[in-house]
Amino acid sequence: MAKELVFGHLNPDTDAIVAAIAYSQLQNQLGYETEAVALGEPNDETKFVLDYFDQETPRVIDKIGDQVQAVMLVDHNEAQQSVPDIDTVAVTHVVDHHRIANFKTTSPLFYHAEPVGCTSTILWKMYNENEVQIPQKIAGLMLSAIISDTLLLKSPTTTDDDRQAVQALADVANVDYQDYGLKMLKAGTNIAAKTAEDLIDADAKTFDMGGHNVRIAQVNVVDLAEALERQSEFEDAMKQSSQTNGYDLFLLAITNVLDSDTTMVVTGDNDLQTKVAKAFNHDIENSRLDLPGVVSRKKQIVPPLQQQF
Repeated sequence: MAKELVFGHLNPDTDAIVAAIAYSQLQNQLGYETEAVALGEPNDETKFVLDYFDQETPRVIDKIGDQVQAVMLVDHNEAQQSVPDIDTVAVTHVVDHHRIANFKTTSPLFYHAEPVGCTSTILWKMYNENEVQIPQKIAGLMLSAIISDTLLLKSPTTTDDDRQAVQALADVANVDYQDYGLKMLKAGTNIAAKTAEDLIDADAKTFDMGGHNVRIAQVNVVDLAEALERQSEFEDAMKQSSQTNGYDLFLLAITNVLDSDTTMVVTGDNDLQTKVAKAFNHDIENSRLDLPGVVSRKKQIVPPLQQQF
């Protein structure tokens, strides 16, 4: 059986990297030959997680066609969020918790998608279904991914499956998930030493909305006021990125992980900005709008925008 690579989306977050590691480990136990890789360097939060559980960082790749003939995708399915030459290989497996869009294959495949808070929650269920024991280190990594994606189970994307998985994985990993989770989330919110260019690209995804190229980035913070002091820097970086990459609209969601509120900075076409304001029923003032109670890009930001566009 030929080797396959397993990876998450571009600009990987904790779930994208952890899910690749966990799924690769499961598939190897089931008889496949796989390697977990990443489509970008881990962010500060993910580095904290990998260091905490003494996990080697997956190697970073930018193309796959010259390495393997088949791949497995986790935490994404949309082509624009994957490796640029994804169309040169066969996709044999997908495990995801996002919408399905811009995705097609020439051959049948294994596809497992569920509307839960985190891909690692699905993987926890898959380990159980296949009666494969989860190693302590892998359990800690998967626990971290669920905490990250659900903001310590506070996000509206959180399901009962996520809660059950967190408790079960915490028991295997032998950690207090509340105490550990706060430390982990705070590790990913130190933005002072980062450039605006790095911050708007660290956790960003591109969406096709009504024929428009919409870029949506998210930055988690514990001090919203401090972040907004850099708004002009963010706007300049967003405008430059849009010009370089052809984005019609660039949205930056700055989310306070302690208060579960978001302030969105908006740049781009004025007519499209009007649609943004209508989508959230809030006026855009000083190139931003306040979104109380909004923390999830997947469930609270993308859907109303898709509907408006």
